[in-house]
Amino acid sequence: SVVLSVSLSSQERRLYNEMRSAAVAGLRGQMEADNGDLQRFQLLAALTRLRQLACHPRLVDPSSTLPSSKLLMLRGLIEELRSQGHRALIFSQFTSHLALAREMLDAEDINYRYLDGSLSEPRRRMEVDAFQAGEGDVFLISLRAGGTGLNLTGASYVIHLDPWWNPAVEDQAADRVHRIGQTAPVTIYRLVAKDTIEEAIVSLQEDKRNLVAAMLKGTDKAA
Repeated sequence: SVVLSVSLSSQERRLYNEMRSAAVAGLRGQMEADNGDLQRFQLLAALTRLRQLACHPRLVDPSSTLPSSKLLMLRGLIEELRSQGHRALIFSQFTSHLALAREMLDAEDINYRYLDGSLSEPRRRMEVDAFQAGEGDVFLISLRAGGTGLNLTGASYVIHLDPWWNPAVEDQAADRVHRIGQTAPVTIYRLVAKDTIEEAIVSLQEDKRNLVAAMLKGTDKAA
C-alpha cells in the first residue's frame, strides 16, 4: 500500500493544535481528580475529535467554512485515476466523512455509488451490482459495512480516507477487490494527515502487523 501524506493548511493546523492542547489540559484535570472511568471516556472522545479534525473541519464544527486539505487531495487523486480509466473504492470509518466526500463528488459531477450499514440488503446488492456493471467511477463505502460479503472486482484502486486502529479491518475491506475474477493489479492508497494523530495510528498499525508476522513466522496457518 502507498501512504499519501496530507499537509494541513495553516488554518486547519491552528484548529488542530488548539483542540489538542485543550484535550491534554482536560485530561490532566481528570487525572488529578482520579476518576478512571471518566478519564477513559474523555480520552476516547478527545481522540475521536482529533481524528475527525485531521480529516475535515466540518466533522467537528458543522458551521466551518474551511476547506479540507484531505478532500482536496482526494479530488485530485480521483481526477487522475478517471483520466487513466481506473475506478476506485473509497473507505472511511466515519459516514459523516463520506457525506462530505459525496458533496464534493456531486459538485464535480462525478458519478459514484454509495454503501453504509444503514442500507437494506436489497439496496446493498443493487449498489454492488450497479458498480460491477460499470456504473460509477468510485464507490464510497463505510469501513464497517465493507468488511464482508462484497465482491467488487470492478475497481483496481482502494483509497482509505482515514486510518483505523486495527489494520486487519482495513485489510479486510481492501480485500473486496482481491476476489475471483480480478484481472488487474490492485493499488491501495492511505490518506494520512501529516503531524497528527493519524500518523500515530499508522505507526500502531505497523507494530501490530509486525507482531502478527512474528507470531506466525515458520507456520503455515493463520491465527
